[in-house]
Amino acid sequence: MSGAVVLPQADVVVTKDAPRAWKTPIVMAAFTVVALLWFVLGTGGEEVAFRWSQTRDALQVPDTVLSAKALAIVATVILAIVTVVSAVLVQRRVRVSLWLVVGFGVVWLAALLGQIGQGTTLSIVLLTTGALSLATPLIYGALAGVIGERVGVANIAIEGQLLMGAFLGAVVGSITDSLWAGVLAGMIGGALVSLVLAAFSITYLVDQIIVGVVLNVLVIGITNFFFSAVLSANAQELNFPGTFPKVAIPVLSDIPVIGPTLFDQRITTYLMYVLVPVVWFVLFKTRIGLRIRAVGEHPLAADTVGINVNRTRFWTVTVAGLIAGLGGAVLTLGESNAFVREMSNGQGYIALACVILGRWNPVMAALAALMFGFARNLAVVANQAGSDIPADLIATTPYVVTLIAVAGLIGRAIGPAATGKPYVAGH
Repeated sequence: MSGAVVLPQADVVVTKDAPRAWKTPIVMAAFTVVALLWFVLGTGGEEVAFRWSQTRDALQVPDTVLSAKALAIVATVILAIVTVVSAVLVQRRVRVSLWLVVGFGVVWLAALLGQIGQGTTLSIVLLTTGALSLATPLIYGALAGVIGERVGVANIAIEGQLLMGAFLGAVVGSITDSLWAGVLAGMIGGALVSLVLAAFSITYLVDQIIVGVVLNVLVIGITNFFFSAVLSANAQELNFPGTFPKVAIPVLSDIPVIGPTLFDQRITTYLMYVLVPVVWFVLFKTRIGLRIRAVGEHPLAADTVGINVNRTRFWTVTVAGLIAGLGGAVLTLGESNAFVREMSNGQGYIALACVILGRWNPVMAALAALMFGFARNLAVVANQAGSDIPADLIATTPYVVTLIAVAGLIGRAIGPAATGKPYVAGH
């Protein structure tokens, strides 16, 4: 294999004929300059304290108190070093490791937290638990998006599925006085929206993007009408379902930071922990998953070996709708305790961004959703800390990061080949 040299130490392959991809070091250099101008030059001499433990934790970890200015300087130096290393790797035609990119992001985030929290105490537990709570509905939506696109259907209707799940979850949960009935109703609501998407896009070959957008608008109109005409006047009876209580797992929930973040959560969050690896396993380790991916990549070849392409797409999209509807139910039964107008607030579209950022992998899409949840919660924490940085500006961080990551760090995001393309048997 001429032209390729294997470096066992770095576990990478250098190809002499491969073009140099300078996008990653350029993006890193830009963020390093921002860190220098914003964090180093814009940070005063105040200290920032990071609180790692809660009062009830079995193991108490003392607060970490640092100079915000010193933290900014050290972080910027590390960012500069990583940027240089990245440039050297690209010069040598070595692919920049994803872990190097992740490490760069963590250091930049630490500098940002120092700038936000100077003169105050930042609770890491509140930061992480809030992030996970906000990310949970997104993760359900992202899983629905991964499943739908893996089978060849562009599920733009995730927004409508989340909203319908939230609406029916609140109403049915209130009427029956049962949170689990509300969850089931939310899942059915998401599946109903998916069935309409499947009927028009798979059976009648209507453009999937158009159907998805129309369904989102339709669900917004329906839920807004019923909210104004019915729920507002009967909120106590029809729109007060309650929320799932938090369930602490003994011993594990007492571990500092990790315990309250991961093991003192609602049952819907624990269910998410299970669902992410299950979806990954089904898609990549089972015969059913192989069929789903075959239909999404090359439907004609799948049809040739006896797979009913449209039937596979139909039931797969319906299952995706069930999961998205569950995410919608989480919005009301796991967070807000009531349905409000358009409470999905664009999270279905964010879930689609997570699908792309995660490269159509359930685990990576879930991690991307966690990034969005963290950024949203960061805006809340910055506002509470009295930071000079406008909370609305911080709230834009996940969208900017997504654009930069897809265009600059991750490269071209190419989904399943047949996504969005209707299939007619034999063609």
